[in-house]
Amino acid sequence: MEQWSFPPRYDADYLPPARSRHWFPQRETMPPGERDAHILERLKLLTRYAWDHSPFYRRKWDEAGFHPDRLRSLEDFESKVPVIAKKDLREAQARVPPFGDYLCVPDAEVHHIHGTSGTTGRPTAFAIGRADWDAIANAHARIMWGMGIRPGDTVFIAAILSLYMGSWGALSGAERLRTKAFPFGAGAPGMTARAAMWLAMTRPAALYATPSFALHLAEVARNEGHDPRSFGLKTMFFSGEPGASIPGVRDRIAAAYGAHVIDCGSMAEMTPFMHVSGTAESDGMLCWQDIVYTEVCDSRTFRRVPYGERGTPVYTHLERTSQPMIRLVSGDLTLWEDGPAPCGRTYPWLPQGIFGRIDDMFTIRGENVYPSEVDAVLNAIDGYGGEHRIVITREGAMDELVIRVEIAPEPAASGADAMRTLHDEAAKQLSRVLGLRSKIEVVAPGTFPRTDFKARRVVDDRDVFRELNARLGA
Repeated sequence: MEQWSFPPRYDADYLPPARSRHWFPQRETMPPGERDAHILERLKLLTRYAWDHSPFYRRKWDEAGFHPDRLRSLEDFESKVPVIAKKDLREAQARVPPFGDYLCVPDAEVHHIHGTSGTTGRPTAFAIGRADWDAIANAHARIMWGMGIRPGDTVFIAAILSLYMGSWGALSGAERLRTKAFPFGAGAPGMTARAAMWLAMTRPAALYATPSFALHLAEVARNEGHDPRSFGLKTMFFSGEPGASIPGVRDRIAAAYGAHVIDCGSMAEMTPFMHVSGTAESDGMLCWQDIVYTEVCDSRTFRRVPYGERGTPVYTHLERTSQPMIRLVSGDLTLWEDGPAPCGRTYPWLPQGIFGRIDDMFTIRGENVYPSEVDAVLNAIDGYGGEHRIVITREGAMDELVIRVEIAPEPAASGADAMRTLHDEAAKQLSRVLGLRSKIEVVAPGTFPRTDFKARRVVDDRDVFRELNARLGA
């Protein structure tokens, strides 16, 4: 059915009719129950393949009492197949370097090597086989088609081209889609100003980046004398951090460029990472279940939560043969709904995208706070300058939340009254959304550095307070 098999076999010359909304109409719009039956057959093939080729999975499933021959239903898969976590992958690679004993193809078949930065410990190596790289390119081309990108369009890739999988995955899809791929990159000094110049010269149809970079680029472009709307962008698609599904952030990007903003991306380990992605007609993210099977699960039991509830995504590759992830826990938080989505696809849907990592959540005086909630509030306030810092501190017996907010240059020129207005509005809106009082400090435009990659806006100095308190009390 429309080139759906395991291992995957795609026709490299296939393109849908130019006016088709869908790349594979049958796969994308079939009744969910019918698709689930096909997914179960893929899972039977996948688990047997992993059992035969991976000591990692064989050992883990033996311990859990699971065998592929006993897989009879999706309920069996959810209840009997244990989840895996990133730490399991790191331990496997320490045990069997460099790719771990979940590499299921011969080492000679590895085509691309990517990985994590390893700044906080041993990096994780991603080994992608030649056949898998082709399947990733086909999956991303298909999803980018759903975004409205077409052969012949120019796709400007403004993300770091190094270990980071996002830029390479976007490039592979752009090339397979027969676009004019422009792997511009990011990260070098002065590169953002040059990006603005090249965007003005080439006027691409689409741009891929992180949301933080898109906002930074708009600022730099204006300083260089360019109106970001003059670039002519129609589609901007993002991954790497929450933002493109957050109304305030999404609306600021759309207003700056006059383009349609699309959120996509799960985890580098799950490449084709665009398997959760919005479309030209649907906000949030669709779960493209025939590429990666997604369950939204309770974060303690890892059993699926009902539609309409929050949980953590648990992902399973249906097309990867080199390092297949089978029930990998993302550690993110989302809310899912049943399809169909406005674009007519019958996949489950994350209408608000991915909120952020559960680990990023912090608790202040009994209230759970996600950095993305603060982002959403501030980006919707007039006069916000585009950057802020969330400082978690302890001045007395209770944790305190201090939010340092940049004012935009135009209101800043009006002086103290504008700063007071921004202060009061930020305090009111944050109290309403977060359910707690926070201290607001309004600071000058340009106080905080901009980033070409993922923004880091949370500063937790409670550990410093505790250490100092312990010394004073000793």
